[in-house]
Amino acid sequence: MGAHKRPSRLSRAGVVPLSVKSALTLAAVSATVLGPGAVNDAEAATISTKALWIAASKAGSPYVWGGTGPYSFDCSGLTQYSFKRAGKQLPRTAQEQYNRTEHIPSFSREQGDLVFFHGRGGVYHVGIYAGNNLIWHAPKTGSVVRLERIWTRSVSYGRVND
Repeated sequence: MGAHKRPSRLSRAGVVPLSVKSALTLAAVSATVLGPGAVNDAEAATISTKALWIAASKAGSPYVWGGTGPYSFDCSGLTQYSFKRAGKQLPRTAQEQYNRTEHIPSFSREQGDLVFFHGRGGVYHVGIYAGNNLIWHAPKTGSVVRLERIWTRSVSYGRVND
């Protein structure tokens, strides 16, 4: 019997081949059957997730004080632009955005939440949380929109409700 006709070690051990197992798992456990009017995962993404994708698409755009896009941004201009394109209006400044969001503890943060940086004068910077302690933001004059680690503990998190 040729190698291609012999039962695999997995099938001899009673393990269902991956393709069949995957199909059964998807059908029985985690797959969503799309019917008329249903949406796929990309369409069902939250506004915050869409805003995160939009901010990431602006990587390399120059920082310009007061910039609100689509080609240059300051920090709050990037968050405002990203959420607006995702379908949600935000105020213009980081402090106003902080005042408008639902404040959440750091252990509850999710991708697409806003990260607010605090100083003596209040909120001075904002970015969009990307996961793994990273944010998309427009840092300062002479820089560009980029993904960067959160560099301080003087932050709080805000959620934009859909």
